[in-house]
Amino acid sequence: MLFGIFLARILSVDDYGLVGMLAIFVAIANSISESGFTAALTNKNEFKHADYNAVFWFNLIAGSLSYVVLFLAAPLIARFFGRVELVALSRLFFLTIILGAFATAHSAILFKRMMVKERAKIDLCALALSGVVGILLALSGFGYWALAWQSVTFSVVTMLLRWYFSPWRPTLNVDLWPVKEMFGFSAKLLLTNIFNYINSNIFSVLLGRFYNAMEVGYYSQGNKWMSMGYSSIWGMINGVAQPIFTEITDDKERQRIVLRKMIRFAAFVSFPVMLGLAFIARELIVVAVGDKWLPSVPILQLFCVWGTVSPVQLLYSQLAIAYGRSDFYMRSHIFIGILQLVVALAMLRFGVIWMVLANVLIYTFVWTLIWQWYINRLIGIRLGDLLRDICPYGGGRSLSLRACIALRDRSGIYTFRWSLKSYCRYYFMWLSCTLVSLSFLKRLSNLSLKGNN
Repeated sequence: MLFGIFLARILSVDDYGLVGMLAIFVAIANSISESGFTAALTNKNEFKHADYNAVFWFNLIAGSLSYVVLFLAAPLIARFFGRVELVALSRLFFLTIILGAFATAHSAILFKRMMVKERAKIDLCALALSGVVGILLALSGFGYWALAWQSVTFSVVTMLLRWYFSPWRPTLNVDLWPVKEMFGFSAKLLLTNIFNYINSNIFSVLLGRFYNAMEVGYYSQGNKWMSMGYSSIWGMINGVAQPIFTEITDDKERQRIVLRKMIRFAAFVSFPVMLGLAFIARELIVVAVGDKWLPSVPILQLFCVWGTVSPVQLLYSQLAIAYGRSDFYMRSHIFIGILQLVVALAMLRFGVIWMVLANVLIYTFVWTLIWQWYINRLIGIRLGDLLRDICPYGGGRSLSLRACIALRDRSGIYTFRWSLKSYCRYYFMWLSCTLVSLSFLKRLSNLSLKGNN
């Protein structure tokens, strides 16, 4: 967040827009390189060197071929968006594909063994070093090149540290037969991830093609700030969910208990984080990165609504993958991806806000109901169970949010000058109301337990 604040103040909206246009190509290429083998290796009960060695060499070959194709296609990409600067920029930015391919197998080992502490050290070191590089280049006037070199530095540091912390090393005995055995499962994840990345980045493509780089920059900035709040929740869940579900696939009753406990924890965290972020979005953007990013505020607030329920969708998908049901995982993503593309094209003429609103409604309601229907068939968790798990937390945070808005309007804080003081008042108002709602929920919970006894 701190590095993002500095970079957003130094660089222009257009700089972020140019890099945002390339995100979809990197995401799809990385997905092809990884090909779903991280989840496939995690689902295997026993460790075999041949499996990891085959995945390592396959990822390296696929990543290298993807880079060559995109390197040659750089002029076509620049022509599509009408920006000649993208030729050289993309050829540097796409190096992250090869760097990521070097450490996919090592990442799978860290994930499978739930080496959370080591993964946290890797991410923190990579973020710190790449952030320093980005800020130094931005201060030196390199513009969008600062963002590209920041990404490349992050990939280099991540790759080196994954090799350092992982106890496994590849060998020169290249045998890709184990890849063929896993491909039936991983291919579905590959197609799913491709559609997922298209869904996540289709707005950048459409806005870059039919609008301009500034609109892409506003969209990217709003999405980035939401992702900072969401990723803290996503990281806690994603780091442990699939390995835990894989260990207890033979006991459905225990899975129901574990899943519902995780859902309650996710709701307990996601509702105050995401609704609180939406409440202070305007003040946060102005104080942190400046007035020039104000058009990204409504985009951020809309994405925060989806961020409240997305951890539940993540838990459902991780359970399906632990069962080896990558087929439904794939079909649901393809269906939502096609629906999202159709709606985005229909809303294109109304502007980015309406496009984001339609997208949020699809992900918040339609996709959640699809996953709920499937998980009910899989282990017997009904919609009423889900609502009982999340509504106390969602209702409490909604009440505290409404109280904050009422207090703000009555006290006139909304008319204060945008400053750190105004931001702190908003934040502590939200915190106080949240603590009151938590106290109220705790009392209700204690009364409910006494009644059951």
